Amino acid sequence: MATIDLERFMKSHKTVSIAGLGAIGLPLARSLDQGRAPGFQLISVNSRDPAKAHAAVADFAAKPRVCISASDLVDADIIIEAAPAAAFLGIARPAISAGKTFIACSAGALMRNIWLVEEAEREGARIIVPSGALIGLDAVRAAAQGHITSCTIETRKSPSGWLGAPYLAENAITLEGLTEAECIFEGNALDAAAGFPANVNVAAALAMAGIGPLNTKVRLIADPAADRNIHHVVVDSDAARFTMTVEGKPSPENSRTGLLTPLSVIACLRSLHETLRVGS
Repeated sequence: MATIDLERFMKSHKTVSIAGLGAIGLPLARSLDQGRAPGFQLISVNSRDPAKAHAAVADFAAKPRVCISASDLVDADIIIEAAPAAAFLGIARPAISAGKTFIACSAGALMRNIWLVEEAEREGARIIVPSGALIGLDAVRAAAQGHITSCTIETRKSPSGWLGAPYLAENAITLEGLTEAECIFEGNALDAAAGFPANVNVAAALAMAGIGPLNTKVRLIADPAADRNIHHVVVDSDAARFTMTVEGKPSPENSRTGLLTPLSVIACLRSLHETLRVGS
């Protein structure tokens, strides 16, 4: 019988915790349980509703531990944040303080707390922002090694995809009964993330990959005819000018989130182990 090299096994297999079991976290947890990211084992999850969390993972082949507190997730090698933006710091700080690899799906919350990068450097932690619903971040990062002149993103969603945003309430904007497309915000990525914390993670990721939140221009459109979440990006740099458009199918559970996002996290995890990695 062949013997197992335990040290090599431990180095090649990483444990994972997920904070949040919503439109991103639950499909991600299922994918891990189904072995779609070889070398990664889901050991714990956290949710605002422990009873729902227990029910959600009841049929898993390897049931993860359901944690009451996000600070209990740090037993894992990798902590994935897939929670509402309001919970971000409570998840991020324990993971970073413990020197873990922290994968942040709430890119807007990270951008508004960018000081966490310095804290991660001090603690020996690592912060990774997956591409999420946006394509072309590799090209943006490459262009940023030179000089980017301008970077803009226009995001178009159905009115339901913007509901609950603080900016709408603060500016008395109602989307009920909207019959044609309407621009509901135009400004920089930092202000967009503050006003739409659950809606503009793609703009935040774009800003952090490129020329920063103050120089990245954002335009948000509520369109009753839109059946997909559409992101159109234009980047002009000394190396190239390029445009990107992605039309993502929204999650049935949460129209603010695209189905591509949890798949992006799986791809992100797999890239940490792959012998061949394509793309920067």
